[in-house]
Amino acid sequence: MSLTLKLALSPLLVAQALLTRRRLPTLPEPEGPRAGVAGRGRPLALLIAGDSSAAGVGVVSQQQALSGQLVGRLARHRRVRGSLLARSGLTTRQTAEMLGTLPHDPHEGAVDVAVVVTGVNDVVDQVPSTHAVQVRDALVNRLRNAWGVHHVVFAPLPPIHHFPGLPQPLRWVAGTDAERHNRALRDWAATRGDASVVAMHVPLNRGTMAADGFHPGETVYRYCGIAIADHILSLREFRG
Repeated sequence: MSLTLKLALSPLLVAQALLTRRRLPTLPEPEGPRAGVAGRGRPLALLIAGDSSAAGVGVVSQQQALSGQLVGRLARHRRVRGSLLARSGLTTRQTAEMLGTLPHDPHEGAVDVAVVVTGVNDVVDQVPSTHAVQVRDALVNRLRNAWGVHHVVFAPLPPIHHFPGLPQPLRWVAGTDAERHNRALRDWAATRGDASVVAMHVPLNRGTMAADGFHPGETVYRYCGIAIADHILSLREFRG
């Protein structure tokens, strides 16, 4: 989208964004444990960090959410020690800051793989994709140096242009911004050997998303958990 067109639409976009914030219901983060051990076999220490989608907003239990779906899939092959550090509304920068204020306990051992789910709030807050990538780069370095993480897996931004809870043209503009963030994310991850982006084509519609038309439903979380787990198990350091 051209900057000229976006500027021309900006009064309408701002009005739609404010109205949507007031109209959409505020969904809680689901109940359930955010740390635990599951499965048998070779150990795998997993950290999940990020925003409301990482936290599981849109379902009623962590078992139905991303963490439960992901750990359940991985536990078919590994003994997974998982932990979830996520909060609704976080941008990528705020996620990095949160992890910086919660230093990893070395007695718990190193984290093998971290899954980071952020980006939608970067789009909402109009964070430039170049800035978001810089923060992600610093986040990977922090996870490696302070948490001993071997590899950081990033979930791509969802196709916001398919969010049924957003009106047009706000949905279209936000979707275009999300695609730009994803291109920058993939290009950046290709320059690092310790970070990667999961390939996903998530089916988003009224039947698969939460009641607000903005957050994932159980079907989407299941799909994402399978895709991320299979991606992790395909990485050279975690095969077998």
